[in-house]
Amino acid sequence: METSGDNGMDFRHPELWDEPDYIRNKMVHTMTHIYDHGMTTTSGGNMSVTDSLGNIWITPSGTDKGSLKPDQVVCVAADGIFAGPLRPSMEYPLHREVYIARPDIRALIHAHPPLLTSFSIVHRIPDTSVLRAWKEICGEVGYAGYAIPGTGTMGETVAAEFRKGHDAVIMENHAVVVGGRDLAEALARLETLEYCARTIHNAGFIGDVIIPEYARDDRPEPMPGKYVPQAVRGLQNSRTGGVISAGEEFLEEEICRMAARACNREMLYGFCGIVSARSTGESYLITREKVLRCTIGKDDIIKGRGGDDDCVPEEKLHAEIYQKFPAVMAVITARPQYLMAFAVTGKEVNVRTIPESWLLLQEMPLIPSGALSLRQERIFEKLTSGIPSVLIANDSVLVTGDSLLQAFDRLEVAEMTAMSLISGKSLGIVNQISDSNIEELRRAFSGR
Repeated sequence: METSGDNGMDFRHPELWDEPDYIRNKMVHTMTHIYDHGMTTTSGGNMSVTDSLGNIWITPSGTDKGSLKPDQVVCVAADGIFAGPLRPSMEYPLHREVYIARPDIRALIHAHPPLLTSFSIVHRIPDTSVLRAWKEICGEVGYAGYAIPGTGTMGETVAAEFRKGHDAVIMENHAVVVGGRDLAEALARLETLEYCARTIHNAGFIGDVIIPEYARDDRPEPMPGKYVPQAVRGLQNSRTGGVISAGEEFLEEEICRMAARACNREMLYGFCGIVSARSTGESYLITREKVLRCTIGKDDIIKGRGGDDDCVPEEKLHAEIYQKFPAVMAVITARPQYLMAFAVTGKEVNVRTIPESWLLLQEMPLIPSGALSLRQERIFEKLTSGIPSVLIANDSVLVTGDSLLQAFDRLEVAEMTAMSLISGKSLGIVNQISDSNIEELRRAFSGR
């Protein structure tokens, strides 16, 4: 590989230079997110994007990933020539080989998330089929045998796994590489796969992981909702008849703030999780499918009604809850790591741990996986009985509230309760609050 000297990239591809700022900024934003969320280290990890001209935009070698700047991103032309004082990542051969093997992939992320790295050093692959949504996002994960970092052999070994159709590959005694049609899809796969790995690890403390029937048959039903690359998604965020009024703008902003807060608390991630709030009557505002939860903005909030024919199943469930339960003002569906450990082992979360857990949740019933219509009826039964939150086996947690803040609070308390139960098992016997203490709580807080 050699530099381009004084020629520069302007001379070689002048038509491209209305896009570099977008590419560089997206790469910096994504790398910052990965570093800030503990999925790589100062010197570890790299990412790239390929454009329609065959150029590969890649993070530089030997640069602090926690403070990457746009002008540090290196553009490598199809002939291997690059401009500027910084050299491309030593893993450039890996990125190049994958792009050759899979022309449909336009972005790659190589990172070192703690649990995925743990899987790599015990030579295991996370089974994404434990949750349908994870399987839909990540697919089956490939496994590449050990090779020296930065070598052509590593590039060929990893590319061979991508060539098989895998979009994510565990690298033996190294870490993981994920691909996507853009950086958003690649990041969603990385985060989802890491949370899958965390969940499987956490589940090991409480029981055996249950693989749902659809996965055993190897015929998962595709989840509705077409992925729209970030560059064009703004063209498709409106639903007929769903124009957001001026009076709903505050609610729209509140949903965005709550989604960001849930991401910071590691309860929403990738494309996983839905936040909605009642507007007026049966109308509601809801986060759109297939959008990164960490970057939810006003353009990613849509307005719906229970009668909409184009609702995906999760949104349809939110819509029916607003129809059937007038007191419910907000609904959140999520897949946080500790609650999902209970969901994939078929264990109920015992909320009789501390007063706050019981007061906010009362109980956390487990709804069996199975036919969608039967599952929804069981959810409605629990909501009718006054239970505000349910755990759905091999699927998700659903929480409701008389405000968006209350729904978020319940989700947060439920996840912290699940974490405490799992952590407590390594310390001793988990003790619950007695029936008499529960009755005292009931009397003390009745009517509040």
